[in-house]
Amino acid sequence: MKIGILGSGPVGLTLGKGLIQTGHQITIGTRNPSREALQQWIKEHGKPAAAGTFRQASEFGELIIICTSWIGTKKAIEAAGIWNFKGKTVVDVTNPVDGKGPDENGRLNLVIGHTNSAGEQIQAWLPPDANVVKALSCIGYQHMLSPNFEEGSPTMFIAGNQQEAKQTVINLLNEIGWYDIADVGKIEMSRSIEPLAVLWSAYGFLNDSSGHAFKLLKH
Repeated sequence: MKIGILGSGPVGLTLGKGLIQTGHQITIGTRNPSREALQQWIKEHGKPAAAGTFRQASEFGELIIICTSWIGTKKAIEAAGIWNFKGKTVVDVTNPVDGKGPDENGRLNLVIGHTNSAGEQIQAWLPPDANVVKALSCIGYQHMLSPNFEEGSPTMFIAGNQQEAKQTVINLLNEIGWYDIADVGKIEMSRSIEPLAVLWSAYGFLNDSSGHAFKLLKH
């Protein structure tokens, strides 16, 4: 599959690496495609890897992954061309935090919640037939690929309005090593998924750890 990734930070490059390894073609969309570190990443990953503008990545992708910082997300979508999202599955990996990093208690600050979420807002910004699926927002990039914990496979929570789009995302998650997927409902449930990033970050800050994840226990 051709996949466009908006965002060239650690999250975008980590997901790009994993998806290339599972046979997909990737174009990373960014404000500065010629950046040396990004060009080196492309060289390391060969033919399936490319970089371009946000618009080039969104035009390329049959599926689009958004992993920009929240404060730059709307501008990135606008630069990508809203029409390029029509009819596509869109994976929202963003968290609506203020970008200032953890406070003295290790807490990230959400700028929306309760009555809205990043997932819902992105769905509203895009054409009605773009199918946003919230995923991969409750784990650090260090464990986005083939998460391996002594306690077993962690849980990835997803939400979205369209079942076929969610199944597409579940299949991609399986490919990169996520086998315990919890579909928690429509895109409004992003309001409950996104605060998990605050909890994940706070625990990591207080315990000097990135080696933790969430697990939904069933019986």
